[in-house]
Amino acid sequence: MQLYHHPYSLDSQKVRLALEERQIDYTSYHINPITGKNMDVSFFRMNPTAKLPVFQNGSHIIFNTIEIIQYIERIAAVSSGGENFIPSSSEVLEWMRKIQEWNPKYFTLAHVPVNYRLFVSKFIRRVIIARMAEAPDLATSYHSKLRTAYETEEKLRNAEVLKRSEEHLVKLLDEVETKLSATLYLAGEEFNLADVMLIPLLARLVLLKLEDKYINNRPRILEYWHLVQQRASYKKVIGMYFSGWRKQKTLVKTWCFLRFRSLLKRY
Repeated sequence: MQLYHHPYSLDSQKVRLALEERQIDYTSYHINPITGKNMDVSFFRMNPTAKLPVFQNGSHIIFNTIEIIQYIERIAAVSSGGENFIPSSSEVLEWMRKIQEWNPKYFTLAHVPVNYRLFVSKFIRRVIIARMAEAPDLATSYHSKLRTAYETEEKLRNAEVLKRSEEHLVKLLDEVETKLSATLYLAGEEFNLADVMLIPLLARLVLLKLEDKYINNRPRILEYWHLVQQRASYKKVIGMYFSGWRKQKTLVKTWCFLRFRSLLKRY
């Protein structure tokens, strides 16, 4: 089994947490979307959406995050022989879908310094144009991604788009706060796949230095956040990349790559 992913990708984090929690072995392939590696021709042929993660088991390829996680759960059930295995409840599935409905794209980009965001956007557009020249047969799909890149910048200038994204997030966090006042974990007293979906969202808020606004003022979520950071899966999937000095290392490495390739005009 192969997983194409990257530590920056929120959905990649969700899938990796599920794999670690279910103790499923897999081969890891890092595809950095900020440097445009998800636009490489070989990957783009397999996945024209260029979105991460992508899960492959033989000829079976899955792009949808929730479908990947449910597939992982089925693999875990088979691997255990069904013994002591409890499938996710309808409540867990409901929370998974509810969390996945919030799209972090515009919210995240809106909190990245404008000069960095525009630099990366310009770099990605040039990458797409370069890949289009390499694979003329994929020109239509690449052109669609190029159009999406321009549309994204346009939407980021629309205050209403950002307002709706934040309102959706606040509503979701308020519901989580209410739920956590009754249970230790989301959807129950035991760690479950709903938590796998929630943890990366909270980690993203911390990465953007927004914990005071969205986490610290919600006592149940704050307590929950301290609890889940102790899990081995969190430390392996998120902590090792974004805790303390590691965050700077992860970000600086990518930024240096972008500057170097831009200087050489190698896209």
